[in-house]
Amino acid sequence: MIFKELTSPAKRFIFYAVSVFAAVCFVFWEFAEELIEKELHTFDITIINSVQSFISFKHTKLMMYITFLGSFKAVIGIAIITMIIMLFNKKRWEALFFSIAVLGSAIFNSILKWIFQRTRPTIHPIIQETGYSFPSGHSMVAFAMYGMLTYFIVLFLRKRSAKIITIAFFSVLVLSIGLSRIYLGVHYPSDVIAGFSAGGAWLVICLIFLKIILETRTKTGKRDIKDI
Repeated sequence: MIFKELTSPAKRFIFYAVSVFAAVCFVFWEFAEELIEKELHTFDITIINSVQSFISFKHTKLMMYITFLGSFKAVIGIAIITMIIMLFNKKRWEALFFSIAVLGSAIFNSILKWIFQRTRPTIHPIIQETGYSFPSGHSMVAFAMYGMLTYFIVLFLRKRSAKIITIAFFSVLVLSIGLSRIYLGVHYPSDVIAGFSAGGAWLVICLIFLKIILETRTKTGKRDIKDI
């Protein structure tokens, strides 16, 4: 009933979002299935050896900075600042769903780690981490948070070039965070890819519900917002 009342752009948005959701869920399921069947060893080791062949003091220092951007402290700090800016600009629903995207992805990640209980790699760990490995928490939460942040920023940019630069910047950032976890020896490549997939799925869910709520409130005259 609610879907029928949505505008055509909103319906197209949800259609594409559901398609992306199905795709990332498929990727996650494939890696989860391979993990259960213990068929990821060759895939993971090949990539780990390739990535860690570039280990050097300068690269390690850079990767430490990058991995920090996906850490608990960085995520909480960025999330708080972003929500304050949103609330100051009276974007209450956006702030709410941003917090849901961040906190929800962290909680969801903990649940998935508990389900799969994969131990961390011991090949060449540069730093020490505790807890289970699959899926990567840094990758999952970073994808959800920076993905949501990218979406909001792009909405309010007018120039196409600025939108492309923003998307490219955050895409490289998220991918780099995932790469840093492999480089530092605390996650398998399959952990990272699964983290991206799960984070993408959660992000899509948040965006779909946010879209529906904003569209519904606009139609009922409770809020005059820019069509997103």
